[in-house]
Formats: sequence, C-alpha cells, structure tokens
Amino acid sequence: MANLQQSLVRANLAGYIKLVVPCNADAYEGNVPSQGAFRPELTQIMTQLVSFLNSNGSPFVVNIYPFLSLYGNSEFPQDYAFFEGTTHPVIDGSNTYTNAFDGNYDTLIAALSKMGYGQMPIVIGEVGWPTDGAVGANLTAAEVFNQGLIKHVLSNKGTPLRPAVPPMDVYLFSLLDEGAKSTLPGNFERHWGIFSFDGQAKYALDLGLGNKKLKNAKNVQYLPARWCIANPNRDLSEVANHMKLACNVADCTTLNYGGSCNAIGAKGNVSYAFNSYYQLQMQNEKSCNFDGLGMVTFLDPSVGDCRFLVGVTDTSASFRPYQ
Repeated sequence: MANLQQSLVRANLAGYIKLVVPCNADAYEGNVPSQGAFRPELTQIMTQLVSFLNSNGSPFVVNIYPFLSLYGNSEFPQDYAFFEGTTHPVIDGSNTYTNAFDGNYDTLIAALSKMGYGQMPIVIGEVGWPTDGAVGANLTAAEVFNQGLIKHVLSNKGTPLRPAVPPMDVYLFSLLDEGAKSTLPGNFERHWGIFSFDGQAKYALDLGLGNKKLKNAKNVQYLPARWCIANPNRDLSEVANHMKLACNVADCTTLNYGGSCNAIGAKGNVSYAFNSYYQLQMQNEKSCNFDGLGMVTFLDPSVGDCRFLVGVTDTSASFRPYQ
C-alpha cells in the first residue's frame, strides 16, 4: 500500500484515487457495541492500516453481513437481523440497538475510537442477503433486508454512536448471481444477486431514486423452451455418478437443505441436475444423454418455487448461465 501510495503521489493522482482495504466484520469484536475493539492478534496491523488510511484521507471499508450471523448461530434472534424492530434489542448503557447492522457498525466505531480515529469516514464495501441455498435465504427475506437497509441509510438517522451521520457509501452485494463461486462458506454463496443470471430483477427494490426502479435486461435471447429431465422409463439406480458429473460443472446448490428445490424428490433432483448441465452446454443434444438416463422434454418441469432454468444464447450480451 505504501508503494502504491507513492506511485499515486508521483502521478499526481493521490487527490483523486484513495487506497482502501476492505475488512470483514470479524476483524473486531465486543460483547456490546461500546466495547468494540480490534481482535488482539490483529491490533498491530490494524493500527498501521488505520493510521495509513487516515494520513491519506481514505475511508475505512468494512463488509457487514447480518445473514452470516444468523446462518452461523442458531441462537441469533432472526428479527434482529432485519430493520423492522426486534423483541431482542441489545441494551448498551443508554443506547438501544434494534438491528444487527447498527450494532456491528457501532462496534467498529468503538474500535476505531480506541485507536484515536473515532471520526474516520466509513464505507460499507459489501452488504446484502442471499435468495437461495440455505434456510433463511429466500426472495422475501432478501427484499425485506435490502429494502430495510436502503430506507435506513437514506433516513440519515445514523447510529447511536454516530447520530445523523450515515455511512459515506454503501455497496449492495451483489448485482448478479455467481453460479461458479466457491460454496465453501455455504451453498448460499452463489445466490447473492439482486438480478438472476439472465439480468432479470428477482424482486422489486426502491433505491430511493424517485421513479427509477430496477429494470430487467432487455432483448435477452433465450435458448429454445426445452429441458433435460430423468427418463421416467429407465432405472435410475446407477445415476449417482452422472449427477456428480452434472453438479461438478453446473450449479445444483438449490437442491440442498433450505434451497428452493430441496423438496422435489429424488427423481426431481436428478432432473434438475441434468437440466442445469444441459443448459450450461447450450442444449447440446449429447449433453442430455447420461447413458440413456436423460431425455429432452418440451414441458416445463418447474415445481412451485423451484425453477428449471432455460439458458441464454451467446449473443445475449455477456449473460450465460452460471458463468
């Protein structure tokens, strides 16, 4: 960072370009927000980083994910993750916290204050809610969270430790689903998008821009309306390896517990996996063979909230399923 800063100075760009280091919210901790402090093993490097940011007029960038708090702790009160009030407020002296975002944000402010940088501007580098792949990850929850967040930030109320001073900037995560992303943290990792892979808005979202709403991508060229499913006339006892092949290439995370396609049954799971692979292969005829266990159908096999996707052509801008 020091080298990069010197380069910016030499290029006369230091006043225009600010270097930042996005930090996860687990860099700091505290039983209540006012006790916030950076973790002991990180104190030295965080002191150097914050000093550097301050001396160069850079904000502190933090990624805050109330969903991850809920996902990782079965005792975490669900309503505290949102912005509609809670029956489990956090009482911190004279301050009361009714949502996890404010509590987390003020924990960071307390940590910065202990270093002598209590007024440092803060940017939310990532915040959002996934729509699939885990319990609690769904369209309704994502819309309620993101809309509540936007309304909260635009109200300019700030937080108890920074009243009337909202974050300098807030970046919603993310624009599109990422079907090839690592699922190491959880299957929800591929479903943070406000838009699905084909550029269609998943839900209505008022960004506080008057009449400007989310708009779907136009003129998307879909592949023909056909799907690959399990052949109902074949014994599927030897299908495991074929499913593994399909799901290693395509995205099958919606089939897991809590996912939108979790309850479609064993044969439905096979069909979903086959179709995901088939669409990713641009509906190549051979990609629905699976040693005779797959077959092409022109009847949409979608069930309830479980959508069997149809891919888009290579000519549809840069959209391609899961890519």
